[in-house]
Amino acid sequence: MVGDGHRQAGKSLRAAQDEAGVPPGFWTGRGLAAVGLAVGDVVTERQAELLLGEGRHPDADRIEGECLEEGKSPAKARRATVLGRPIEHNKSPETEKAKERSPWLAMDLVFRAPSTAQIAWALGDDGIRRVLELCQDIARDKALAWLEDSVAEIRWGSGGKHRKPVKDGLIVAVFRHYESRAGKPLLHDHAVISIRARRPDGKGTWGNWSADSMLEHIVAADTLYTLHFMEEVSARLGWAWEPREVTPGKRPVMEIAGIDRRLIGWQSTRRQQIADALPILVADYEEAHGHAPGERAAKALDRQAADRTRPPKRKVARSLSELRDGWRKSAIWAFGACTVYRLAQWARAAAAAVWARVRPVVDIALAAVDTVAVVYVMRGAFKRHHLLAEARRHLAHVLRGRPHEPGLDEQIVRMAVDGYTRPVGRTMMTADLRALYPHDIEDQAVVRPLTRARAKSPYERARLAAGALTVRVRAVRRSRRLNSRSLPQAVAPVGPLPRSRLDRSEARAARASKRAGPALDTDVATVEETQRVIQTMAAKIQDGIRERTAARGLRPQPAPATPPQPHRTQQPGAQPAPGRSTPTTGGAA
Repeated sequence: MVGDGHRQAGKSLRAAQDEAGVPPGFWTGRGLAAVGLAVGDVVTERQAELLLGEGRHPDADRIEGECLEEGKSPAKARRATVLGRPIEHNKSPETEKAKERSPWLAMDLVFRAPSTAQIAWALGDDGIRRVLELCQDIARDKALAWLEDSVAEIRWGSGGKHRKPVKDGLIVAVFRHYESRAGKPLLHDHAVISIRARRPDGKGTWGNWSADSMLEHIVAADTLYTLHFMEEVSARLGWAWEPREVTPGKRPVMEIAGIDRRLIGWQSTRRQQIADALPILVADYEEAHGHAPGERAAKALDRQAADRTRPPKRKVARSLSELRDGWRKSAIWAFGACTVYRLAQWARAAAAAVWARVRPVVDIALAAVDTVAVVYVMRGAFKRHHLLAEARRHLAHVLRGRPHEPGLDEQIVRMAVDGYTRPVGRTMMTADLRALYPHDIEDQAVVRPLTRARAKSPYERARLAAGALTVRVRAVRRSRRLNSRSLPQAVAPVGPLPRSRLDRSEARAARASKRAGPALDTDVATVEETQRVIQTMAAKIQDGIRERTAARGLRPQPAPATPPQPHRTQQPGAQPAPGRSTPTTGGAA
């Protein structure tokens, strides 16, 4: 609430926020009506203390006072303000599980834009800053709305065996911060979600929403936020996005095209500090365990490096305008005024180049194959939310900021689940290689060797597998194989754009295959049927010509015989027609 810092005892919340240079928090979420709040209301200190600190109604003081006036005991008056189970229960000897003795009452989700968007927000003019903040608001609210509608579920009963969607929605307190601990620009929002929600039992009782369901879908929510943020930026500023490889062999991140990459190193100072401290931790791990850290251990070491290098928050109060002035001066001193003041101009020019080079068209079938291949190679067994997160990454990479049709990510996941996966347990699934390689036993081993290529990172192996499957699907389409899997048509969210080199190469391959004759796997009956269709169409065309000629009252006359012509001297400048041995026309005598 005060910029991740501390405040002195007795200082008001608003004064501490002004000193930290952060705006006051506000409430959002569909669950606010159940506690008498509205979207946009300022989060007061007492409301946060009651709801997020004690699990009680944010207006508990008034409710408790009214109960006391009615003659109720203090214990009953306090119990009337508690939403769900009182936190005092967790400290009693009746608590069965030790982890419940320290209850948590909220979850903090952090929404932060990519590095190039942070740079444009910090160094651009006030118009660009306001637009990017609006894009942040829209993308954050859409991600939270998806969590409310599709993920959040209330649980009750022994072990939470009863689960249903929350009745009214979630209660969220949003706090915006402007800078990182290193003093660099970092526009990000802390969305603190109260764990209390109403059950759909018609009695108005309260409980806790399922934390495990929320945690499972965190990555899917993050990819949805990034996808919406990219679309809003492209729609409002006309900028495009391109992938950037941060760590070799790891997933690329989407960045605004045209922004000087040197500014990313200037903005991401904390990442460099973590990278400098990481080799020491990795060496200690290898010495203790005798092998290099795996993916999970590497993430844990990265968090340890972040904790060890975390600097304290600044204590000098600075407003956002003062922060932006300081950032602009720092960037100009490091890279020159041209790099800063022409940032938006270069971004628009780069966007035009991206739109001319990349066709933002989503092919649902290829997207489903790509999604299954990547998730299968990286995880082996997976759940639906893993496919959903990867499908949204695919859309972000293909569309580059252009809008997508609502529900397109769900269509990709549905096709992936129905067509290219098989269950391996009650909740887990894996790739169905027989569906990916129908009627071709020899190619079923294409994906498996990639999973054992230890020299490459998991993501590199995943991209190789997706590329192999994509080539196969395109080959099946070009050959028009009989009894092949029916594939839906591509979904084009935007207008036609210049054809890419890949499409031109496919067109050349199609023309070459047409010149070479029918494919080897084409059935003879199919060729004969095609010839019959062509002959039928030709007969219909001739009948149409005769009918039109008869309607005009004209009779087809036979062509007159051409009498032999004397030899004529060709006039200067007249050239014989190509492919003819004698000229067809001559000059007048």
